[in-house]
Amino acid sequence: MAYADLREWIAALDKAGELKRIRTEVDPILEITEIADRVSKAGKPGMPALPAGGPALLFENVKGHPGAQVLINQFGSERRMRLALDVNALEEISGRIHQLLNVKSPEGFLDKVKMLPMLADFGKFFPKTVSTGPCKEVIRKGSDVNLLELPALKCWPQDGGRFITLPCVITRDPRTGKRNIGMYRMQIYDERTTGMHWQRQKVAAEHYRELMRRQASGSEESARNPAAVDVMARSLGGSILAEGERPTGKMEVAVAIGTDPALTFSAIVPAPPDVEEFIVAGFLRQKPVELVKCETVDLEVPASAEIVLEGYVNLDELRLEGPFGDHTGFYTLEDLYPVFHVTCMTHRQNPIYATTIVGKPPMEDAYMGKAVERIFLPLMRLTLPEIVDVNLPVEGIFHNLMLLSIKKSYPGQARKVMSGIWALGQAMFTKVIVVVDEDVNVQDPGEVLWKVLNNIDPERDIQFMMGPIDSLDHSSRQPNYGSKMGIDGTRKWATEGFSRPWPREIEMDKTVRDLVEKKWKELRFEE
Repeated sequence: MAYADLREWIAALDKAGELKRIRTEVDPILEITEIADRVSKAGKPGMPALPAGGPALLFENVKGHPGAQVLINQFGSERRMRLALDVNALEEISGRIHQLLNVKSPEGFLDKVKMLPMLADFGKFFPKTVSTGPCKEVIRKGSDVNLLELPALKCWPQDGGRFITLPCVITRDPRTGKRNIGMYRMQIYDERTTGMHWQRQKVAAEHYRELMRRQASGSEESARNPAAVDVMARSLGGSILAEGERPTGKMEVAVAIGTDPALTFSAIVPAPPDVEEFIVAGFLRQKPVELVKCETVDLEVPASAEIVLEGYVNLDELRLEGPFGDHTGFYTLEDLYPVFHVTCMTHRQNPIYATTIVGKPPMEDAYMGKAVERIFLPLMRLTLPEIVDVNLPVEGIFHNLMLLSIKKSYPGQARKVMSGIWALGQAMFTKVIVVVDEDVNVQDPGEVLWKVLNNIDPERDIQFMMGPIDSLDHSSRQPNYGSKMGIDGTRKWATEGFSRPWPREIEMDKTVRDLVEKKWKELRFEE
């Protein structure tokens, strides 16, 4: 069953015993972060004795914001991720993806008839536009907009200000007209402006660049020649405008805050470039997302969202954004990013403000990242079919370390897989890739370490390459550019130049194991 909106999701969390309502007055400046951080690290030394991830938190008495409610940690446990996507196991969704990817072309009339129910199911995934929705209960335009009324958090002491941290940012591709949903933090500057932290490799940043290419000059040649366009210097990358040229114009943007959980989750998934996240959300919810048209921009937004911000970014306006305590566990330093001007705010009566915090792991985003890992493994196998399993350890902050096992069939295959991973969308940021054989359980880092450290000759089996690095990586030699490391931890073959015999792994004789198994209760170790 798909959740109709955030409120139905909150009711489900409450019913499942996964929600803690907090009626004590709490300050959105740092205090909510400290509470949520302790809860998200529950079970760790010095932290609350709660199940891993703790409960979702609904703050009902927010200092300086009478009547406001703030939801945080809604995705902060494995169980809540399953509840959010209405499955008993995340592998159910990866199974559905696998089924879709393996649909064969019908060979005859009977095959076509058999496919009709499946084609009808596909129709459930596509969004539909409705005339109005709850997000339009209150409409405020122009000077009536006041972002300072939002109970947005200042998360960490050195943050540059308050940030909107769980927004669904909606943009449109100027070439294809397709919409994209991304999740980019937004620093609130004043009543009607925020930063828009879309990093250079993000889809919305490419939409921005494309508009700059088209509008930097009226000529067709300029639109075809990205080298003639100044694209956001360090922040978005690119080359320098021809002397005297300046980009002009605006890019329309809409932001939804407080959507149903499947839609919020869809904003972070690595969807194929030509697939709208609204369709991904429909696939996850098995029900279409209802959209309404914006009041002041030519975009559509989720009809059931708690809060919607409409507006634009100027193509020639940048402003310092940050610092921000990020998911790396370190502060991202201030840098130049576009400025979002809000022309309209619509919201439900008494809207619930959904937010999150990031910082030293584990936190709420850890469970969202692990869900992405499990669900989208079939898409990785579509390009690299030899992959058996993948693990992105939480401590590796997802893009710093990838452990993967492969079914090795030919010499050098581990290095081929490394290159393939570095060519896969956001996986290009992976700093360290460790490849092992299919019999190694990559979900057990201890087993991986044991096998890899026994299997490698460091000079032979470790390779380095240069390439794009995540903008948040403070250790790279330059912003957004640095080195990566691949480790081939597989057993080496003679065809890979290994002339020595490879030893067998120690194992007890099966007859002896079975004999001891029968005697185990008599040995009374459990007592």
